[in-house]
Amino acid sequence: MSVSRKYLFKEIEIHSTNHRSFFSSQVTLVASNCHQILSLPRLLPDLDELSFLLFSSHAFGLPDLTTAMPSSPKLHHHGRPSPPSPRRSTKLVVSCCLLVGFSGFILGFVAILGPSRGHRCSGVEPRLIRVSWDRGGGDGGGGGFSVRDGEKVLRRRKVKAFVGIQTGFGSVGRRISLRRTWMPSDREKLQRLEEDTGLVFRFVIGRTNDGAKMMELKKEVSQYDDFLLLDVEEEYSKLPYKTLAFFKAAYALFDAEFYVKADDDIYLRPDRLSLLLTKERSHSQTYIGCMKKGPVFTDPKLKWYEPLGFLLGKEYFFHAYGPIYALSAEVVASLVALRSNSVRMFSNEDVTIGAWMLAMNVHHENNKELCQPECTPSSIAVWDIPKCSGLCSPEKKLLELHQEEICSDSPTVASDD
Repeated sequence: MSVSRKYLFKEIEIHSTNHRSFFSSQVTLVASNCHQILSLPRLLPDLDELSFLLFSSHAFGLPDLTTAMPSSPKLHHHGRPSPPSPRRSTKLVVSCCLLVGFSGFILGFVAILGPSRGHRCSGVEPRLIRVSWDRGGGDGGGGGFSVRDGEKVLRRRKVKAFVGIQTGFGSVGRRISLRRTWMPSDREKLQRLEEDTGLVFRFVIGRTNDGAKMMELKKEVSQYDDFLLLDVEEEYSKLPYKTLAFFKAAYALFDAEFYVKADDDIYLRPDRLSLLLTKERSHSQTYIGCMKKGPVFTDPKLKWYEPLGFLLGKEYFFHAYGPIYALSAEVVASLVALRSNSVRMFSNEDVTIGAWMLAMNVHHENNKELCQPECTPSSIAVWDIPKCSGLCSPEKKLLELHQEEICSDSPTVASDD
């Protein structure tokens, strides 16, 4: 798909077919050489943290929204002009041909020798698009967001799973190591991985008021084109809010069978993760992870301190470790319908998700291959359990693990021998 170098300013209306709530917001869609930016600034409390998304138009399978833009207004001349003389007309035609030919030569020469640069466009007429919440799912898909451009419905891209790799502004080194190991840094190689596995991988990050950090992130996005940005504050204490915003954004963009939350400090085998998610299941509402139970920490000096521990008792309920877990589409559809201020947010993100799963009729699928301390012929995710909630020295350890044949080059399915 070709991406037009235009800045498009559009208005978006979001409404529910099953609820009385109706609200509007502004959306800005920016098309450039590599990226499109969908910005949904929150105007009312009903519009949750799904508000600022950065994605590749090619990777997300979006249509070119610039093709139907109105042309420039025609020039209207008042009065009847006198017909030009044949001689004058001939000179005019010859001059125009020479000018057009010379201009084409110059533009072609510059295009060949010079780097491509973005162009700013002004005077572009806005169009109205609509995003609707439809629980019915006319095509039997179970409902979700649909985007309308006039009468045309723009479908979400269908994939096996979307994997959001949660990252932060202090994790540049981790991302460098990941791109040198199991997650390709090259756009074509990443696309090939996604085609082979059916999984889409993107780094997920919020925002900060630090302008310098945002500028550095912008450069990284421009270089690698593998991010999903959310309009939530990137802060450790607000990870539950970011996680909910992530699931809402991923669900709005992709029609996936599973949505996977992963951290940027684990060594992952995408091929084996794909195999796990492809398995036949009798439960349509599934919560997959390496499950645990443990004591609730009520001491403020401890890392995993839970201020709302008095609501939980002495021991946590059965829930997945935070470094990686997957939720089926029906489960995420239920999360999408939640308002951020209507559900309990605990201090720890994995506990928060686990608490919501208890309130839903989901099947807990416990898989220890998602929390292996070292690579094995069947390991899916490797991290330093129980010492760290990930790899203890991820930047170094990721590279070391990738050098081990059993980590990077062993078969997807273990041999029977």
